[in-house]
Amino acid sequence: MTETIEIPTSVNQLTPAWLTAFLGENGHDTSIVSVAAEAVGTGQMAGSYRLTLDHGSPTDLPATMVAKLATGGPEQREFGSGVFRNEVRFYRDLAAGFTVPMPRCFAATISDAGTEFVLLLEDMGEAVQGDQITGCTPAQAESVAVAAAGLHAPRWNDAALLEEMPLPGVPEREMMESILAPMADVYRDRFSPDTTSSAAIDWLVREAGDWLVAPLRNAALIHGDLRVDNVLFGPAGDVTVIDWQTITTGNPLRDIAFLLSTSLTTEDRRKHERGIVASYHRALVTEGVTGYTLDECWTDYVANLIQAPLIIVFGSAAAQPTERGTAMFDAMLSRSAAAIDDLVPGGLGGR
Repeated sequence: MTETIEIPTSVNQLTPAWLTAFLGENGHDTSIVSVAAEAVGTGQMAGSYRLTLDHGSPTDLPATMVAKLATGGPEQREFGSGVFRNEVRFYRDLAAGFTVPMPRCFAATISDAGTEFVLLLEDMGEAVQGDQITGCTPAQAESVAVAAAGLHAPRWNDAALLEEMPLPGVPEREMMESILAPMADVYRDRFSPDTTSSAAIDWLVREAGDWLVAPLRNAALIHGDLRVDNVLFGPAGDVTVIDWQTITTGNPLRDIAFLLSTSLTTEDRRKHERGIVASYHRALVTEGVTGYTLDECWTDYVANLIQAPLIIVFGSAAAQPTERGTAMFDAMLSRSAAAIDDLVPGGLGGR
């Protein structure tokens, strides 16, 4: 942790002197003489900026990096402290154990309170961030799902991981249920969802408690917010997964259900989801997972479609209101509600 210098909460505080000291404390010898910054990405909880650095002398460090930091007001940063800790923890302590494609992290720091943090990450160059409102192609979704196997498989049913990051239990269920219905009401007031989407919210409130603590046959580290806004697509079709703020342990198909039900159009999902789940399953097997059939994988996919409305309702409350955010959450809930209606037996039958 960087303790000798104050952690910035504004891009203007990422000065040459601060960056030089920060990189030095993280084992990189440089003396930056100038820095230029431009905003990148569409993050809802933190700001991201591409930094163009003049190192002043030869160095192994690149000339550009992406800086991610908490930029909101004190209340917003306090609200986000848990997810900030998650992302710093992932890059510092966990990332090296996985094969999922992700940016290299050059330096990381977070305050004791978790309300201030900075990450200096690899600039992925010509890669383009996915657009959650437009969605992605089936081929792109398949590439992301296959890449996700490199997150799930390496610590599949890893007892040490589950001891370090326990699965939710009764206290977590009680806490979630105490705030879920009020947050669902806030979502309805803010977004005015259509009939099917509103039924999906009713279903979420009704089913989420049992789902959260249901016994699992398989568990792994999951991204928790795996959708195309959190993926960079390279010119050669390669993918890089970003925004590791919501990592947790759980059924790995939570990630795949969330990805496909929110990032594909309803028509594309209906045509391609079984094939994409099969490709993901093959990737798990290739990565070393055994004793897990494709039928079990599909059953887990359907059982975890609840991940989408859950993240949408909670995420919309945490995010700063923006015109794009409103359109994004509306599109995501509409698509995921259609998936629930299609696949979950009796899921929205109470409409």
